[in-house]
Amino acid sequence: MTQDNQIIEVKQADMLAAINRTEVDMQIATAKQYPRDLAQVLNKIATYAKMDKETAEDCFYILRRKDKDGNDSLIEGLSVRMAEIIASAWGNLRIQTRIIGNDGRMITAQAMCHDLESNVAVCKEVSRSIVTKKGYTFSQDMQIVTGNAASSIAFRNAVLAVIPKAITKKIINDVKAVAMGQTIDLEQSRKNVIAYYNRAGVKTEQLLHYLGVSSIEEIDQQMIFELRALRNAIEEGTTTVKETFIDPEKEAQAAAEAVKKATSAKDKAAAAMAAATTGTIVDAEAEAIKAQ
Repeated sequence: MTQDNQIIEVKQADMLAAINRTEVDMQIATAKQYPRDLAQVLNKIATYAKMDKETAEDCFYILRRKDKDGNDSLIEGLSVRMAEIIASAWGNLRIQTRIIGNDGRMITAQAMCHDLESNVAVCKEVSRSIVTKKGYTFSQDMQIVTGNAASSIAFRNAVLAVIPKAITKKIINDVKAVAMGQTIDLEQSRKNVIAYYNRAGVKTEQLLHYLGVSSIEEIDQQMIFELRALRNAIEEGTTTVKETFIDPEKEAQAAAEAVKKATSAKDKAAAAMAAATTGTIVDAEAEAIKAQ
């Protein structure tokens, strides 16, 4: 009696898929066994986010962008920090982030958030440029930093897409009220926020131009909140200092150069037209003399 030895081939991709499927099934079973208590969830979010004024301030970002009519438009949203607080309190979530693309010009991150109780899953992608204005590709370290920023933003977008905004709306308003609460020393708050932006390479004149005020004394509590929320957007990678702030002096110089070039071009065009007209008259007179 002979026995043939059979080689069993196990494909790595199939094995990983089976492991992942088992893990998800176990997590779903656990989530069903220990469902979230909505009242406790909201209480946790409020407790974490309103622990102190600085934490509350970290929960928002604000950007100023031009609308189609050229007017300033404020874009306000929840920061990555707030998304982390909400996800931690919400519970029974499966969240994954990864880099899915890098073509030398753009780096793309993907985040997936799966609510194990409701079986709602959302996948979000975020792309960020890794090329300087002069066309040079970022260094390896800067590509890693940019990739991490893209991953954080994708994480935030995925989490906030899964968790209903209607549920957290009241808590978010309460957190914002804490973030905008009156400070003991408004003057010191101004100094602190201006010092932060000065260290980031933003001149005080640029800050005043951004806010649309002419002096530091005009910066009120709402503007301080906006600048701190903008700081969150810069640190997360949603925007950059260069994209946000304009140097009034450089802008004036650029405008003057544009006017100068336009005037020069207009003068040249007028001179060329005059020369062409003069040439035509001379040619006409010469033909008349020849005819005589």
